[in-house]
Amino acid sequence: GTRIICDRKFLLECKNSPVARTPPCCLPQTPGVTSLAQSSLVKLEELKERNESEEAMPDQDQFEMDI
Repeated sequence: GTRIICDRKFLLECKNSPVARTPPCCLPQTPGVTSLAQSSLVKLEELKERNESEEAMPDQDQFEMDI
C-alpha cells in the first residue's frame, strides 16, 4: 500500500481553506450532530424567555420575611 505523508505546514494551511470552512452540500441533517437537536432549540428558547422575564421583573427580595 501507499502512504500519503503530509507535513504540518500543509495541514495548517488546509485549515484556512474556504472549502474547509463550508459544510459539504450533501451532508444529511442529523439532530445533535450536523444541526442543533430539537430539544436543545427548545431549551434555548426557554432560557431566552426566562432571561427576558427576569429583566422585566423589578428586583425583589429572594425570601419574604415576616417581622
